[in-house]
Amino acid sequence: MKSCKGIENPAFVSSSPDTPRRVCASSPSIDISVLPTPAAGSPPPPAPQEPLEPPQLSGVPGASELESLSEYEEGPCGWGSFQPRALQRCNTPGGFLFHYCLLALTQGIVVNGLVNISISTIEKRYELQSSLTGLISSSYDIAFCLLSLFVSFIGERGHKPRWLAFASFMLGLGALVFSLPKFFSGKYQFGSLYEGIGYAMSILGPAVGYVLGGQLLTLYIDVDLKHSIDITEDDPRWLGAWWIGFLISWLLAWSLIIPFSCFPKHLPGTAKIQEGKVSQTHQSGSLQATDGNFGQSFKDFPAALKNLMRNTVFMCLVLSTCSEALITTGFATFLPKFIENQFGLSSSSAATLAGTVLIPGAALGQILGGVLVSKFKMTCKNIMKFALLTSVISLVLTFVFAYANCENEPFAGVSESYNGTGELGNLTAPCNAHCNCLRSYYYPVCGGNGVQYFSPCYAGCTQSVSKIHPKVYYNCSCIEGEIHITPTPSSVSLEAQAGKCSSQCKNLPPFLGVFFAAIVFTFMAGTPITVSILRCVNQRQRSLALGIQCTLLRLLGTIPGPIIFGSTIDSTCILWDINECGNKGACWIYNNVRMAYMLVAISVICKIITVFFNGLAVFLYKPPPSVTDVAFQNQNAVLTAVSLECDLNKAGNDG
Repeated sequence: MKSCKGIENPAFVSSSPDTPRRVCASSPSIDISVLPTPAAGSPPPPAPQEPLEPPQLSGVPGASELESLSEYEEGPCGWGSFQPRALQRCNTPGGFLFHYCLLALTQGIVVNGLVNISISTIEKRYELQSSLTGLISSSYDIAFCLLSLFVSFIGERGHKPRWLAFASFMLGLGALVFSLPKFFSGKYQFGSLYEGIGYAMSILGPAVGYVLGGQLLTLYIDVDLKHSIDITEDDPRWLGAWWIGFLISWLLAWSLIIPFSCFPKHLPGTAKIQEGKVSQTHQSGSLQATDGNFGQSFKDFPAALKNLMRNTVFMCLVLSTCSEALITTGFATFLPKFIENQFGLSSSSAATLAGTVLIPGAALGQILGGVLVSKFKMTCKNIMKFALLTSVISLVLTFVFAYANCENEPFAGVSESYNGTGELGNLTAPCNAHCNCLRSYYYPVCGGNGVQYFSPCYAGCTQSVSKIHPKVYYNCSCIEGEIHITPTPSSVSLEAQAGKCSSQCKNLPPFLGVFFAAIVFTFMAGTPITVSILRCVNQRQRSLALGIQCTLLRLLGTIPGPIIFGSTIDSTCILWDINECGNKGACWIYNNVRMAYMLVAISVICKIITVFFNGLAVFLYKPPPSVTDVAFQNQNAVLTAVSLECDLNKAGNDG
């Protein structure tokens, strides 16, 4: 019996999942011939029959899979014939991972960090509604949907590092374009595992974006005018320098173009890693791409797409990620706005606080999920069960929004009458009717009676002291009753001071604590579900599978998410900004309780959908035969072939 060097007898392959599986490419079956010497005058024996080839079963690579290993062409680091020796130190998985992490970090800073914390400022600067800014936030995902299937199918056989170099260019260009409105709109006039590591870095990016953006919002939008204006960050008319972060991201993204362009198509050691992989593809009745040339041409795209869409487990996992993406992107976009309005914080403070809670929770969840899956060496089905468990826990924790809401502070003309006069919904009352106040001039003041007023004019104030910060007002005809603001020697007759009234709500700490736990358990399922998707599809279709996942995730999740959240938040507005022309702009005051309950309803519905599809995936998944079973099936097929050949030879002799 011939053997191939380094090849083990398939009948004695170890069942350990960590043992590399190798077979001899030139001998897919064992050929044993027992032929007797023919006697003189006897007819020649029949021609030897072709050995019966054992069936190719998933879990053990066949000849077509071994031939595919030649696809993983490894090469040096450089550009054409220019391959400096110093660059070869970077031609390793670690070197590539470093640059990939920088790209993921930059992408996270821009897409999920700077854009989200700038939403509130952009709304006020350009008089936009939340539903429209939600659409702006979704524009990245809309473009992604247009290209993802093409890139994932063609990119699987393309030069991936060069694709990433092009991605760096486009990301930087997008950041530059996003900042251009600042320069074209003039000065602001205020009213008088590697997978786990990669995912972790993509989560760290938004954290940096939130913190960096929050600090930039403390700078005045026109940085050259900071010392010549008389408003402070506590003033609701204050707008921060949201645009600076996009310029920084533009330079950072473009700095990665050259490093990515020098990497080879496949890093050294790729073929060895691919050879040792074992399939856990879901066993369904769908077409399996076993042809070694399948997917080499774009004409195979419809068949490949149909194959994946018929994989029920894959589709269940994808739909579960879509429902999760809808609420995570919605909260990532509008959580700072929610905190700002519910708890009475400034835009910069709300953005920084949201980032320091949301992003570390997401990163911790991603890392914990990847570590637990790796440490316990979970099978594909156990990974899906783990994702189901974390989804159920996060569903329970989602109800935090129903108990952490805060009642609106009294607002004259909106939720509180003018000392028993006037009508709710009308800012004008007998006490300020003679003042001819402008609705377009929003400059809230807090009265000594604890009631907030739209502006000093609507409070009926006729005098002020501007040398004191915050600015104080007195002789206010609409403010009566007991004075709750402690007077000072310089403001004995103080009746109002600039700014919103301080929120009396004490629910912020418990809200942040429970919300942090909900985020951790939500993102703990992120890496496990991605691993499950990669394991339950054919190896040749993994890139396309991720492309389909990302496309549907955008179409059903991240694109409608901010739009739905923005429209929902707009529906809770009780005081709109109306300019001189009567056009409606941004919202000034929201119904806090209604906003909280509306967001709870959206979150619970999406979480229930996630739990349903995760549970359905666990129920439908059919693992491939175990490696030991495959080995003995191969051995039985070989022995059957040998027995049949011997019987044929014996029949020929007897004849």
